[in-house]
Amino acid sequence: MTVSFPVDSILLDRDSAQSLHRQLYRQLRGLIERQVLPGGTALPSTRALATNLRLGRNTVIAAYEQLALEGFLEIARGTRPLVKRLGSTLRRSRKTRSTDVTALSQRGRVMTQQPFHHGKPGVTAFHPGLPDADNFPFNTWSKLLTRRTKLARTDLFGSYHIAGYPPLCEAISRYLSASRGVVCEPEQVIVTNGAQSAFDVLARILTDPGDMVWMEEPGYYGARAAFASAGARLVPLQVNDEGWNLERLEVPPRVIFVTPSCHHPLGITMNVEQRYQLINLAREWNCWILEDDYDSEYRFQGQPIPALQSNAADARIVFVGTFAKILFPAMRLGYMVVPMDLRHRMTSAMSATGQFAPLITQAALADFINEGYLTRHLRRMRRIYAERREIFTSHFERYLGKWMDLHRSDSGIQLVALFRTVTDDRQIAASAVSMGINVSPLSLQYGATSPKRGLLMGFAAAEERTTLRSMKRLAEIVRSSNERPKA
Repeated sequence: MTVSFPVDSILLDRDSAQSLHRQLYRQLRGLIERQVLPGGTALPSTRALATNLRLGRNTVIAAYEQLALEGFLEIARGTRPLVKRLGSTLRRSRKTRSTDVTALSQRGRVMTQQPFHHGKPGVTAFHPGLPDADNFPFNTWSKLLTRRTKLARTDLFGSYHIAGYPPLCEAISRYLSASRGVVCEPEQVIVTNGAQSAFDVLARILTDPGDMVWMEEPGYYGARAAFASAGARLVPLQVNDEGWNLERLEVPPRVIFVTPSCHHPLGITMNVEQRYQLINLAREWNCWILEDDYDSEYRFQGQPIPALQSNAADARIVFVGTFAKILFPAMRLGYMVVPMDLRHRMTSAMSATGQFAPLITQAALADFINEGYLTRHLRRMRRIYAERREIFTSHFERYLGKWMDLHRSDSGIQLVALFRTVTDDRQIAASAVSMGINVSPLSLQYGATSPKRGLLMGFAAAEERTTLRSMKRLAEIVRSSNERPKA
């Protein structure tokens, strides 16, 4: 076949870190795959192509030999290289083919339909649950991490300690005992890649497809997604300002998911009567309680409320926590406290899912806790967040109080505000993101019932000037939405 070789389409960057023969190989392969050079085309000789491209001949030889090795070219002594006739195997559509959803498994379809909300770099107002980056002791963290990295060749080099680095498990056990009243041995602490990792593992090892999970409504969409993806049947556990509606179910659930110390997203705390009612129901039904304790370290009236687990250490309660809120999210470290009889089975489950956390990071965090940095950091941030909370609520009432009611709570680093009139909170949130404001629609936290409309807003990551500027912008978005004629 006679095809003019498109020598002008070969563009080589001599300043690139990628070698010239690799650049030539990739471009020739692309021409063959797109059938610009169809099967049977004779390529220029190595000497001719080298001259045209001002390359060394060995560079062209290396590119041709790689293409021949992969089956794109036929090379014979005394003849020009020929593009192999590979038929339809190389035909590629210029348009990306959309994958038919039926090509996914049932679990895959469920997983890909789950809602999520993440931030954007540099957007700190009003990201729910986002801690402040400016006041984190990164210099200290860097020194601890560097020190541990230098020693990694000993006990941190391989994939050891699947269930958690023992010194970190010990440090977490002491910390939880002192701050949250959790009753546990270090062996009961399992370190994970954040709380979501824990939810995923627990959903898979505690439930079979079709098992019932009593899930808070409204409630944390991440946990809901984990259990829905595992095939569980979710039944709403209604939560409002009066607390948790623990009316007996006709069919006992397999798992009960709760955030009793600081409900997500309402921020209320489960009272003692409801706590014991819940524990007694779980004992009667012989089911698991999954206690998510995501940011109760930040309480602005009184002391942190003891964990539900502290009221019934002998019950089938799994306590889940994270360092995302008290340190920083990108650390990707969380933990769960499991009954001792479950602990010995967790190593296999963690290994099977590959969700065990990096040992060097775990070791540095153990040092951060043991050397007193965590305690000092929390003490400082409680003061800063208390001030920012007052600033946030003051500006909210001034600029948004006309259209929304702020749901005040005594704990957590985020607050819920409800719209007084019917408003598309997801559209408001989308408009806010375009203005550099990262709020989460309250309706995202509902899975089974008609949602209330509002916004979940964090106040911790933004200092006063950013809070004021962002509150004015958000007020303009809400005002425009309320003045727009309703369909």
